[in-house]
Amino acid sequence: MSDVQFFEARDGVRLAWRELGEGRPLLLLHGLFSSAEVNWVKFGTAARIAAEGYRVIMPDLRIHGDSEAPHEEEFYPPDVLVRDLEDLIAHLALTDFDLGGFSLGARTSARAVVAGMKPRRLILGGMGLAGLAGWAKRGQFFKRVIAEYESAKRGDDTWLSIQFMKTMKVDRIGAGHLLDSFTDTPPEALAALTMPVLVVCGEQDQDNGSAPELVATLADARLATIPGTHMSSVTQPELGEAIAAFLTA
Repeated sequence: MSDVQFFEARDGVRLAWRELGEGRPLLLLHGLFSSAEVNWVKFGTAARIAAEGYRVIMPDLRIHGDSEAPHEEEFYPPDVLVRDLEDLIAHLALTDFDLGGFSLGARTSARAVVAGMKPRRLILGGMGLAGLAGWAKRGQFFKRVIAEYESAKRGDDTWLSIQFMKTMKVDRIGAGHLLDSFTDTPPEALAALTMPVLVVCGEQDQDNGSAPELVATLADARLATIPGTHMSSVTQPELGEAIAAFLTA
């Protein structure tokens, strides 16, 4: 495992990434309040993919992991995570690569393609149609997570997300601004996703809507169902297996 590396985004914010393996580049983006280490490294997913001859590149998204979390609103324009991804790709001088992510990482990957990015293949993990087209409702939940950070009690619907935020030491001010930077992706915009797409989702994961609905909307998509919920599916070896199978098919 390589040590954490850093680069500067176009607005001067210092962002981190990690790499594992050598070969064809695959960028993998983690989920909300997580990190590259927790989402991809800890449970062996990155190592499983790297074993197939891939250079797995895993950024810590703005406000997450080892990346900076500025408090000023100006650092969170619409789709700032797409801009950060573009800046990392430019920094690494990548021209031909695959792209994917889990949950927020999947949203960001889809938004990047809608904005014109052209990965050869795309992986959308923990994602259904509503997670792209109906973000506003999901966003309100995470606004409550931040608002109830100190007051939630065990059993509240926000409790588990708050505990995860605390474990990951997520900056609440930065997180609030970042949530405001997210935009919806209407189903018709998904016509931009013309490349082969893997939608991989836990069998008990409905957090971002229906994965089969998302597959049905896309031009060239296949569904892989793995064990687990939205929180637990990223810990399963089946996630790495499904991604490796898709990339090597």
